[in-house]
Amino acid sequence: MKITAYRGHIRNHRALCRELGIEEGLPREERERAIILKGYEKWGGALPAHIYGMFAFAIEDGDTTVAFRDQFGTKPFYYYVTADGRLLYGTMIRDITDKEGFVKELDERQLQIYLSLTYPAGEDTFFKGVKKLMPGHMLRFEGGKVEITRYWHPEYAPDESLTEEQWADKIHTTLLDIMKEVKDEDETAESFLSGGVDSSYVLAVSDAKRANSCGYEEERFDESRVAAKTAEILGVEHSVALVTPEQFFDIVPYVMENMELPLGDASAIVFTIGCLATAKHTKLCYSGEGADEFFGGYNMYRNAERYGDELENFYVGNTNIMKEDEKQRLLKSYDPAVLPIDLTRRIYAENRGCDPLTRMADVDIQIWLEGDIYLNVDKMSTAAGLEVRMPLTDLRIFDIAARMPARYKVNEEQNKAAFRRAAAKVLPEEIACRKKLGFIVPIRLWLADERYNGDVRRLFASPFAERFFNTQELMAIYKEYTGGNSDLWRKVWTVYTFLVWYEKYFG
Repeated sequence: MKITAYRGHIRNHRALCRELGIEEGLPREERERAIILKGYEKWGGALPAHIYGMFAFAIEDGDTTVAFRDQFGTKPFYYYVTADGRLLYGTMIRDITDKEGFVKELDERQLQIYLSLTYPAGEDTFFKGVKKLMPGHMLRFEGGKVEITRYWHPEYAPDESLTEEQWADKIHTTLLDIMKEVKDEDETAESFLSGGVDSSYVLAVSDAKRANSCGYEEERFDESRVAAKTAEILGVEHSVALVTPEQFFDIVPYVMENMELPLGDASAIVFTIGCLATAKHTKLCYSGEGADEFFGGYNMYRNAERYGDELENFYVGNTNIMKEDEKQRLLKSYDPAVLPIDLTRRIYAENRGCDPLTRMADVDIQIWLEGDIYLNVDKMSTAAGLEVRMPLTDLRIFDIAARMPARYKVNEEQNKAAFRRAAAKVLPEEIACRKKLGFIVPIRLWLADERYNGDVRRLFASPFAERFFNTQELMAIYKEYTGGNSDLWRKVWTVYTFLVWYEKYFG
């Protein structure tokens, strides 16, 4: 029995080493591989229930291959069955595409999903036949057949017995315990820092001595000034990577190539620049992903009660930028049977009976986090040679969120109410309760500026665009955007990122 693919970080390795009889002083990767092998020997398919952390791995045992992906999908895992019945797999798509037996074809149906959601959602990818092992799932391959089993899914059971302050205490004490596990004693970590509460909270409870932000010359988009104040209050060094529009557009092809799948999230470009800058002085960095989805951080969640049961008919996650009639006009090949809402039907069936806020957030936890946020963090940090660990993405933190009543997440005054109260134990009130801005980018301005958007114009007029789009409709969107309707920037950007990716992989 041997491990044939692995990426991740096992947080509770000390407890697992003791339980499994493994020497704790082993080098990290050797230690974690030993935990996986001995843990699988002892617990079999129940192994993931014993691990806290991030992981995607495969084990070959004779003629059988098994693979697991962690509960939230922080690390990717892909697989493909060849025409002669062999399994190709890995934590990168290139682990598959470089192998004999792989046939490269575009799955054009995914473009319809992408134009709505702006990210590759669900188990299928743009490479025909290449599938993602979804979060909380196990793969078993034997006798030429793939069997997929779901070993975990989010479950919610609101507990009315605790006050908001008691929930805040639970969050805080749990996070402090996690921070004891998030790195080894001989490792040194820095932390990403925006102007928001999540990254500020992680920094405040960590031992990081340096924080890293991205900034812009355009002051109204620039959170690095607020981040600098947070770093000063916490007594840590602060570095800012100034993102210029030239740098932003120049690096897009690099991002799409290393992402391996197109991603229409403009913040991914900025995150990449931040990773490359941070990797110059550290190989390990903390980040604050997970809290918004777990604890009700997005402003759209304030409408949850108003939407009620109608959610099932339209809410497909954090982004939904093109409706079906618009895609039907835009695309040369449109299949009315390929709908984003189909990705959420199973989720809504699972969470029926939950309150509307929980139902909305559950869609984002199962679709958006995996398809956008964690894809971006994993692929672009890896490309930069930087390891990012996310203390707030943890089963123990989720367990608190899953039992917390909705009113302690979103109320009339603010989002993430109990979470902010927890953060206020180590942060000034003005930081803990600062209004969420999101990871904002001046792209709506830059994309319309002819000094910077030359490659956008080139690709929109290219044979690649002609293949997929009714170019008259495409140019109508582009001209309306550059003519002053800045709200259309996401549609322009999403088409552009697909075309950049397509040129890289199929051009």
